[in-house]
Amino acid sequence: MPLGFLFAVVFLVFAKPALATLVVGSIVSILGILIRGWASGHIRKNQNLAISGPYAYTRNPLYLGSFLLGVGFTIASGVWWLALVFVVLFLGIYLPVMRVEAEDLVQIFGAEFTEYTENVPLFFPRPTPWRKSVEKFDFELYLRYREYRAAFGLIVAWSVLAAKAWFFQ
Repeated sequence: MPLGFLFAVVFLVFAKPALATLVVGSIVSILGILIRGWASGHIRKNQNLAISGPYAYTRNPLYLGSFLLGVGFTIASGVWWLALVFVVLFLGIYLPVMRVEAEDLVQIFGAEFTEYTENVPLFFPRPTPWRKSVEKFDFELYLRYREYRAAFGLIVAWSVLAAKAWFFQ
């Protein structure tokens, strides 16, 4: 998405990473990438309603993971106002997307999705899983959705931040 790339450029230009912000930010970002990877192994888009794995805690674990990635990078940047920009962009982009996707899922899954929405929060996870599911993580789904690209992006972005911290501070 072009807006995301524009933010990445702005982020990298203004970032002032330090060792402490890089360490804390990396922990948050790694949590985000793990949640995204876990979610990708449990979703069969528009075929079955995903309610296993992280979908038993939140209806949007992929977006939650993306949010944590962004929060981690803004922490790593060491620049507080980049966090404000990130949150505004995230809310402006993902809230409407979640609304549209929910409408689509109601059309596809009907009452099953309605029951799911009544029991599982939109974004912030519930403390316990809604239902126990026998479905396990499917690594082939992880590969099919190319979620590994997010991990590669994480490595590249952290390398740039680390280089900026090392060479330009």
